[in-house]
Amino acid sequence: MAALRGELAESRAALARAVEELAQARERIAELEAWLRQTPRNSSMPPSGGGPGKPPPRPRSLRKKTGRKPGGQDGHEGSTLAQVARPDREVRHEPARCGWCGAGLAGQPVAGVERRQVFDLPEVAVAVTEHQLIERECGCGQRTRAAAPPGAEGPVQYGPRIAAVIVYLYAGQFLSKQRTAQALAELFGVPCSSGTVVALTARAAGRLGGFLEHVRGQIAAAEVAGFDETGFRVAGRLHWVHCARTGKYTLLMVHPKRGRQAMEAMGVLGSFAGVAVHDAWAPYDTYTGPEHQLGCAHALRELQAVTDVAAAGQWCWAAQAAQALTTMQDLVRETIGQGRDTVDPAALAAQVRLFRSAVLAGASQTAARSGPLMKKHHALARRLRDRQDDYLRFTTDFRAPPDNNGSERDIRMAKLRQKVSGCLRTLTGARQFCAIRSYLSTATKDGIGFFDALVMLTKGEPWMPAPPDQTTTISAI
Repeated sequence: MAALRGELAESRAALARAVEELAQARERIAELEAWLRQTPRNSSMPPSGGGPGKPPPRPRSLRKKTGRKPGGQDGHEGSTLAQVARPDREVRHEPARCGWCGAGLAGQPVAGVERRQVFDLPEVAVAVTEHQLIERECGCGQRTRAAAPPGAEGPVQYGPRIAAVIVYLYAGQFLSKQRTAQALAELFGVPCSSGTVVALTARAAGRLGGFLEHVRGQIAAAEVAGFDETGFRVAGRLHWVHCARTGKYTLLMVHPKRGRQAMEAMGVLGSFAGVAVHDAWAPYDTYTGPEHQLGCAHALRELQAVTDVAAAGQWCWAAQAAQALTTMQDLVRETIGQGRDTVDPAALAAQVRLFRSAVLAGASQTAARSGPLMKKHHALARRLRDRQDDYLRFTTDFRAPPDNNGSERDIRMAKLRQKVSGCLRTLTGARQFCAIRSYLSTATKDGIGFFDALVMLTKGEPWMPAPPDQTTTISAI
């Protein structure tokens, strides 16, 4: 009997160990499955991080059906190529003979004219202007030479429009130095080297000191501003591009660090006293001067990730929280569209209750934190619970948008540049790139095209934005 009891005890111990190992394996499998399901739609992964392989199953969309058909809507002004009233050149095409009887048509009356217009570029040829600096000798024996005009400082150089094209291709369209030089040679027949591309870009960026300081001051003084950061490869090492922006200004800066040290170097948040729109990156919260609006779009992606791993057919706290959050955004948009100052209190209170009860349930369900995945979900539920006022600030302060999509759009260009042409080789080059992108993005927000803004810059007269209108609404950020 003693031997049987000993064997039974050993069996029970082995079974307990097996159950524990099975539970650990299930947690690990769930964690790995959640990691494999991560996409730019349900995590903070950038769009360029999805990889070239087959994408995972598309998650359920958080958008509601609008009932509108795809494509351009009624009343939308399109941008299709249209005929002009006065073409630059007219070419008449006459029929020689009748298409029925074959009789000649010379001298017959014109019965109608069908107009067809072809838009094309003339043959491109670079114009070379020679500036002759005349030197004359005075009766006193002194010789005096005429001063060189601006833009003709050397014996041979590129003019402002060619220089603008080079910077446009390199910093505006993300071509590499070699491809930019090749494009210039093939399009315009102008020889150009990679070193010239770098030199002209550096010269253009060097003329933006006053512009960048102006933009920095205007963002710091704004009522609402968005902030974001993203990884960026410089000289083979991970750096960070930081963004501060409003609906009128963009300021980008590259720094080796991601946190407070970089934010201080940017010089905006230290004196900013408005509403700072950002994700839940902790260093932003160390600035107590501004109020904070946490990005709901980022939270919705995190909630979607929780929903994706939930058991099918069962109620999920994350789904309820996400639905309440999107409904509150709809209520605010509807209120603003109707010209009202406040959201219907009863409708808003109902959604806040749904949101609150969902995150409380989520925090309770994940309180055990048995495994990395549950810990992650618990941290999300606690953050939504503890930072509720910061997530829902947009429901009472219409100046603040519910998301930080504007900042993500502005900063995405750095990721796109890295995807197209790889990392930048020097920190100096990366800073020049960010300076020029700040200039181009700000100009675009004011209706100034890339090329026009760059021509002004290469002439040494960079465009400067007009003084801002301090009235900022939800659609402006």
